[in-house]
Amino acid sequence: MALMAPVKNGQIVETESQNSLKKANASSNGMDKDAFLQLLVAQMRYQDPLEPTSNTEYISQYAQFSQVEQLQNMSASMDLQRASQLVGKEVYIKTTGSTGESKYVYGKVDYVVYENGKAYLSINESLYSMDDLDTVVDKEYIDAYNKAEDFVTAIQKLPHVNAVDESDLKSIDELEKIYNEMNDYEKSFIAKDVVTKLNEYIEKAKEVRARMGDQSGDDEEVSGAEEDGEE
Repeated sequence: MALMAPVKNGQIVETESQNSLKKANASSNGMDKDAFLQLLVAQMRYQDPLEPTSNTEYISQYAQFSQVEQLQNMSASMDLQRASQLVGKEVYIKTTGSTGESKYVYGKVDYVVYENGKAYLSINESLYSMDDLDTVVDKEYIDAYNKAEDFVTAIQKLPHVNAVDESDLKSIDELEKIYNEMNDYEKSFIAKDVVTKLNEYIEKAKEVRARMGDQSGDDEEVSGAEEDGEE
């Protein structure tokens, strides 16, 4: 698999996909059957003619290697089968750059590519090694989690309860509506103290509206008195 990296300001920029593929290619350069046979031939060629290695020892070495190879093939087959089952799933990929810094990539697995006995997951139009799979996430879970995170962020952006004025009423109304429209599963992601804070804002909004109503009534009385004076 060819490795390509973007270039910015004359410098190669390592992407998460690039780091994952580089790591996968490095791990695939281990001992295989061809390498073992080359070493075995070299061992036979350069052995001490006065104390040659017995055929039994050669056969024993090859048998041990064959057993290891079968286990590796079985493991690779299981990885490929597992990768196929991930198509359409939401996953987190954990990659490590050349600096040792770890980063996470989240997305849906669109398809799987098989090459040289290894599986690569396509996420957001980029390939990642199956070896870097960190977490498989239920979509309903991640949607509820993200919704709760956005909700908490919106609550935090509001001013202190005592500083709420009429300019904040729309935001408070929208947050109240969002929370009321959540199902029980989604509400389970909202901490109790956040719900308590929301209720405080709702009560404060009622006070502000009541005050605004009183002021409006006072203005109408003043307007009426002026009209009577003109007559």
